[in-house]
Amino acid sequence: MNKKGFILGVTGLAAVSLVTYNFLFGKLFPYSPLIIGFSRHTLEHTVVYVQHGTHYSGLKEIDALIPKVEAFHELAFRKKPRLFIFEDDASYRQRSISKARFCALYNGDVVLSPWALREVEKGEISLEIYLRHELSHSLLHQHAGLLRAYRYPAWLLEGIAVYSTGQMGTSWYPSKQETYEKICNGNFMPPEVFKTRKEYRIPLDVKYRATFMYSEFACIVEYLIETYGKDKFLSYMKELLRNGDHDRVFRNIYGIDFSQCVQNFIKSVNQNTGIVGCFPEFLIGCARQFDQCDGWTFAEIYLGVGADIIRRKSLFAQQSGQEHGETAGLCGADQLLRIGA
Repeated sequence: MNKKGFILGVTGLAAVSLVTYNFLFGKLFPYSPLIIGFSRHTLEHTVVYVQHGTHYSGLKEIDALIPKVEAFHELAFRKKPRLFIFEDDASYRQRSISKARFCALYNGDVVLSPWALREVEKGEISLEIYLRHELSHSLLHQHAGLLRAYRYPAWLLEGIAVYSTGQMGTSWYPSKQETYEKICNGNFMPPEVFKTRKEYRIPLDVKYRATFMYSEFACIVEYLIETYGKDKFLSYMKELLRNGDHDRVFRNIYGIDFSQCVQNFIKSVNQNTGIVGCFPEFLIGCARQFDQCDGWTFAEIYLGVGADIIRRKSLFAQQSGQEHGETAGLCGADQLLRIGA
């Protein structure tokens, strides 16, 4: 064997060894066809893998959650979802792609962290709520398939999971009323911006950023169901499992553009809270015109609420425009000051 062939052989062997290790003991573990070091428990609705050395007695309670998840979504799991329970934090971090308490993977599997189960024992979180949240993702992932699961609107996944489990107002999740009040105080994550590069350019003056956004999305889901009916919502949810063109799907089912629906939702928030100056329509319109900018001006104007906030955010928008070679243009800082005064 010549030197080049030897090097290629060693490199190939190393690559195969690395992939094999990751499937058995690393981040690809949940996708492995061979599960080592775990006992398998096949129940009526689920298959639960418990790492050796772990003492867990709540398997039947986990299994009983499946019918509740299927009932809300009006979908049945195509196959029993697999859940993984780990002995210690180190094992979970070694094998999980997520640092979250629970995580639903794109193949429909769900991993449970040891510290989440400790929080359940202390009464800090509800196992039923958190697991039903992840099983909502798991169910939709199964029906979508790997590629479409990855492309499914992230805001909608979280909104459905939080709304269907009644998670608002529990643990670290703000209630519906608290979420409405935060929105009226200038905190809002545009759904289409969530999980994109623009997300972290949008400031949110909230205690827990992630749980506020999830509650916001749950409020949008609730608005759609209460305004147009659950049947239409389920048609929208299910069509996206087959068709990845969100805006077209939304328009075909609801008869309006998604952006217009978001504006209507914000109007309803204003009407339900009675807070004067909550998301003036002209700001939303101006924000949409800035949608082609790099995100800074769009986000700041989108969040302008009340005269004082408008002044602060229009100043930021003006500074951002100077930094990026933009002009105030259609809805400049001076105009915002005049309209918001």
